[in-house]
Amino acid sequence: MRSLALAALATLLAATATRGAQPSPAKSVVRVNATLQAYNQIRPWEKIAPTTRLGLGAVIGDGKILVTAQMVTDATYIELEKADTSAKTIAEVVAVDYEANLAVLQPSADPDFLADRVPFELETELRPGDAVEAWQFESNGTPVTTEIEVSKAEIGPYFLDTAFFLKVQANGPVQYRSGSFTLPVAKGGKLAGLLVSYSSKDQISHILPAPIIAHFLADLEDGEYGGFPNLGVAYAQTLDGQFRKYLKLNGAKGGVFVSKVIPNSSAAAGLKVGDVILSIAGHDIDSRGNYDHPVWGKLSLSHLVRGQPFTGDTVEIGILRDGERKDIALKLLRRKPEDYLIDPYMFDRGPKFAIVGGLVFQELTMPFFQLFGKDWQTRAPIKLLMAQANPEMYEEKGYRKLVILTRAIPTPATLGYERLSTLIVTEVNGKPIHDIGDLVEATAGADVAQHRIEFEDYPKLIFLDADLSRRVDATLEQRFGTIRRLD
Repeated sequence: MRSLALAALATLLAATATRGAQPSPAKSVVRVNATLQAYNQIRPWEKIAPTTRLGLGAVIGDGKILVTAQMVTDATYIELEKADTSAKTIAEVVAVDYEANLAVLQPSADPDFLADRVPFELETELRPGDAVEAWQFESNGTPVTTEIEVSKAEIGPYFLDTAFFLKVQANGPVQYRSGSFTLPVAKGGKLAGLLVSYSSKDQISHILPAPIIAHFLADLEDGEYGGFPNLGVAYAQTLDGQFRKYLKLNGAKGGVFVSKVIPNSSAAAGLKVGDVILSIAGHDIDSRGNYDHPVWGKLSLSHLVRGQPFTGDTVEIGILRDGERKDIALKLLRRKPEDYLIDPYMFDRGPKFAIVGGLVFQELTMPFFQLFGKDWQTRAPIKLLMAQANPEMYEEKGYRKLVILTRAIPTPATLGYERLSTLIVTEVNGKPIHDIGDLVEATAGADVAQHRIEFEDYPKLIFLDADLSRRVDATLEQRFGTIRRLD
């Protein structure tokens, strides 16, 4: 059914093209101007200063524009502009996938704004050696095309460090004009992808290719976006001869060792730690975790899960378990960011938090880790890093999220606690804390003289005067506008 959806999508994009017109930079690409304003991770009741981002979007038919998700992260205002006429209108986000770094926009104030534009068809058949063009504009609206040559493909991140997809590399100099953030890439007048990064030193571009775009758009066809599925395993290579002998792989050529299975993932329904994955969807997996793609050669096995099937599809996996070959069928799932113990990313919404007497409690997220800088993996508190690396330790105990004390605002109620920070909360007034809602319930409804707050580490236990905290909270609410966010 999904292959039919892809075919229908291609037909739709072709049928909606302006009659007799061919795609061109002037008629198939529009400028996108966005104002972005993210929430403050240190002071979660407020936002940081707004920033602007300029980029280019590809007209894809049905009055819609394709852009990268980076263009609309935490967007408060989006504007479309025709380069040839300078006409402008306001736009809204129809759909966004931050993992795949793709979003669809449509005009919100003028539905016919794109009526005179020429939609792209998709070109999904890129090969090494193909010449493609990056399309953009001079500041005065003059179209500029730059030819680059496709060299190879690999599996890697576009935007989020934890989301890996097919990424095409092209070689050749590209001069960015007018501060454009992303550039449509065309082959034979068709959309071959979006240029998402460029190294002027090495003259290497990375392209988010059309097959990933086609998957994204086809998933949107029924109005219910499922997202790209995850397998949910960690694996180890099996290059060592003794290791292969221990796994009873003597007669097999490849395979990778399953070292971890993520709870509630696709793999959890059939794979076990200790299994050896030999094949996925009929493709043999080598001892490094790659398979042979007919065009790009060796690619990571993750592409067989994230690049081709859809969430809800079933994939056949061949394994070796205790020396015995088996075939299992797994229904592919996608874990939403809010389903993780620690949200892997957070856009278009603020951190969940609550202030009690001046103590600021938040649910731990990856954006909070990133406050420690590029080297957060070594600079963040070790206890939090252990939780990030081994979330199952907490999930098995019923934790839905980790609530941490992030800071203490100086108030009469927090005297002596000014230096407390980054502590995992375990109980408040005898109630286990498994998310921020538990903490609010434990404090707001408690008939106690002092709140008893317990942590996983030193100082283990503190007390907060309940009556004084209520009076402080009332003052802070007037000052900040809100002292909690639970959704």
